[in-house]
Order: sequence, then C-alpha cells, then structure tokens
Amino acid sequence: MKLIEKKVLTGTITLETGLHIGGAKTALDIGGLDLPVIKTPKGVPYIPGSSLKGKIRSLLAKKEGSMDVKTDSHLLRKMFGGVEDKDKKQEITRLIFRDAYLDEEKFRQDFPEKEVKLETDYTEIKTENTIDRPTGKAKHPRTIERVPAGAVFHFEIILDKYQEDTEDFIGKLKEGFDLLQNDYLGGSGTRGYGKVKIEWKS
Repeated sequence: MKLIEKKVLTGTITLETGLHIGGAKTALDIGGLDLPVIKTPKGVPYIPGSSLKGKIRSLLAKKEGSMDVKTDSHLLRKMFGGVEDKDKKQEITRLIFRDAYLDEEKFRQDFPEKEVKLETDYTEIKTENTIDRPTGKAKHPRTIERVPAGAVFHFEIILDKYQEDTEDFIGKLKEGFDLLQNDYLGGSGTRGYGKVKIEWKS
C-alpha cells in the first residue's frame, strides 16, 4: 500500500469536572495519596494517548454493538488496528494518538497560587468513603488525586492515508469525540469525574 498523506489533527480537551487517570504510586506521593494521577517526570499531569485512543475506540465499538476487538467493523480495525485471525487480515493502523499535555501557562493564569488553593502545583485531592449500608456510616476513606475542572490539554492525532482509502476516517473520529463529551474520560466517571469539552483546531 502506498502512503499518500499524513494529516495532523489538533485540538483541546477542557475539563468540566475533575479528571483522574491513574499513575504509579511511589513513596514520594504527597500526603500518602491512595490514588495519584499520572504525571510527567517533571510532575505535570497529562492524558496518555493510549487512554484517549482506547476510550474513543470503545465508544465507537459500543455504538456498533461490538463488545470485543475481534468483532469490530472493518472501518474501526483500519482506524485503530486489529487482531489477526484466520478470517480477518491484519490492518495497518491509520491513527496515531500522541499524549495530550497540559497547557501550563493557561493553568497558572486560571489557578493563581495566591488565589486558588490546590494540594499540589497542578492537582486537587478528593477524599471519598464507602457507606456501610446497615449503619449508614462512612468507612474506609481514601484520597484521590484529580486535575481540577478548567484545566486544558492539547491533543494531537496523526492520520495516515493510503492510496486506496476511501473511508471518512476524520468524520468517524470526530463522532467518537462527540460520544466522549456525553460520556467520561479516566476513572470514576459514574461518580462525576472526567466530563470533558472537545474543541478542534485542525
């Protein structure tokens, strides 16, 4: 197959509620966090490309009624890749999802240190409990780190287009992002986390 174009698609992800995408817990976690967020080596939260890719694919597959990658449509396997088996050929993945990085300059403007109280430079800490049903009392408190609502991340996706491709990959990708806006990104979405707003630049 002949590659004819690499199209760069960019945009922003704005958090409308706090976001938690889990990272590794280490002895250096401030305050002994139970569930820290993933960060760069400099301590700045980011959204892994793998998390974004997996969520978009999952939402599009659900809309098609596919509950397993082996039953995904030919279009989805072209866009996101697929497993090789005796009935379906291995597809070349058309989409490359880069990690989405925090707009640090905007964050500092929107969350000035003197006016906004955050537990770390870029995150808030939320304490949650489970409820003992017989007594109605809270138990087992845990601390969850979140990137606060209002933070903005810049994403970049590369679309590889081959000579024989006729499908509307971009339209399908944007459909997936529309579904994401009515769903959630990261963990604990059914408890209010991870609501996002997507804006496309190119």
